[in-house]
Amino acid sequence: MAQKKYLQAKLTQFLREDRIQLWKPPYTDENKKVGLALKDLAKQYSDRLECCENEVEKVIEEIRCKAIERGTGNDNYRTTGIATIEVFLPPRLKKDRKNLLETRLHITGRELRSKIAETFGLQENYIKIVINKKQLQLGKTLEEQGVAHNVKAMVLELKQSEEDARKNFQLEEEEQNEAKLKEKQIQRTKRGLEILAKRAAETVVDPEMTPYLDIANQTGRSIRIPPSERKALMLAMGYHEKGRAFLKRKEYGIALPCLLDADKYFCECCRELLDTVDNYAVLQLDIVWCYFRLEQLECLDDAEKKLNLAQKCFKNCYGENHQRLVHIKGNCGKEKVLFLRLYLLQGIRNYHSGNDVEAYEYLNKILLSNPQMWWLNDSNPETDNRQESPSQENIDRLVYMGFDALVAEAALRVFRGNVQLAAQTLAHNGGSLPPELPLSPEDSLSPPATSPSDSAGTSSASTDEDMETEAVNEILEDIPEHEEDYLDSTLEDEEIIIAEYLSYVENRKSATKKN
Repeated sequence: MAQKKYLQAKLTQFLREDRIQLWKPPYTDENKKVGLALKDLAKQYSDRLECCENEVEKVIEEIRCKAIERGTGNDNYRTTGIATIEVFLPPRLKKDRKNLLETRLHITGRELRSKIAETFGLQENYIKIVINKKQLQLGKTLEEQGVAHNVKAMVLELKQSEEDARKNFQLEEEEQNEAKLKEKQIQRTKRGLEILAKRAAETVVDPEMTPYLDIANQTGRSIRIPPSERKALMLAMGYHEKGRAFLKRKEYGIALPCLLDADKYFCECCRELLDTVDNYAVLQLDIVWCYFRLEQLECLDDAEKKLNLAQKCFKNCYGENHQRLVHIKGNCGKEKVLFLRLYLLQGIRNYHSGNDVEAYEYLNKILLSNPQMWWLNDSNPETDNRQESPSQENIDRLVYMGFDALVAEAALRVFRGNVQLAAQTLAHNGGSLPPELPLSPEDSLSPPATSPSDSAGTSSASTDEDMETEAVNEILEDIPEHEEDYLDSTLEDEEIIIAEYLSYVENRKSATKKN
């Protein structure tokens, strides 16, 4: 697949350089059939690329047919207003994964989803559509969501089976149950994050004394976050953590909507935050990685922009040669894993674009031998141990969730810095620690007194609270135990992919030398 994408990109580049219009004579006749001159062109380009002539001819013909289809679609759109959407289907489908679908743009997202499901044999309620890096909203029209003619639509399935569910009722029932479970999980994620974001927004008591949520950049300087952006920041970080949890489980189809939501909320934060802390840059890598693992990288039109943005941010955060990071931590630490994935994705993107020389340069950065040791050698083992005294950053993380600062510090002492256990315990016990836990004298805190009317409630209210607690706990389960959790990776997948793409570019280099 990757080699075909390289060949398509390279041939497209040749055609553009030679100003060849395949949809016109002598490559296409008056009946839009292939002309004899295309075979000569394939011979010329196959010699140039040292590739199989039949394979080159086949790819050129695909490019020609697509150009004709696009031209026909453009004419049809101008005369009838019927738009063409390029639909990218999930990898499990054996049919052609790139398909054209005609539709009017005044229909709703729900109607488009139904049309896609009916046309390609999918189950309507268990697919999500991503267009322009956003989930398609079912209740709005395509025009309202900025969907235009010739747009790309990616179809995500909530089920993971490779079997054809329609051939077996039992499999179909299992897959439907799994898809329903995934959808409920997504809805609980949204609900849990909304609750946590609301708590964070309500943390400020005195606007004059504490008007900002403080976050430190990589130099230790505090970045002041206005209250109006606190909810957006909380949602952005929450969706990112949830998306990363799905990434670790390799559930890419469910991870992507979370990551795209995180991107949307991060964009509501101040520019200084996005440029000077690495969270937003890491998110850009995660989004591109997710598209790649879904084998839909071509649906992400701004992959290069996202990778360049990540590289610029890492440079701002860590210094040109990581000198700022070394100054703060004493070494480059596990942050090197971010650069490994960045260079790998830049290499892949360049290869898919036909730029084999640039691809080789990126894939060959500190990457050829034992990538695990590349970033683990200079890590400090002491930083992996939980500290007896809670860090201010971990206390702040619990405060952002709406918990009292003193109670948060006490909980972190009890659980030896484990943010996840502390948050779950506090959430389960109404924001305080249970009395049976062993506390030091300074941590012996009494929860705020409540009146009988505050504690009284109906059974339905109790049920609602239980549901909210369940939703919040599900979010908290994915909150990492330590601040560098996002850097922990075995790099097994990356190691395999690096070797795979290096073999592709090495083969191209060998062919070029022979030529």
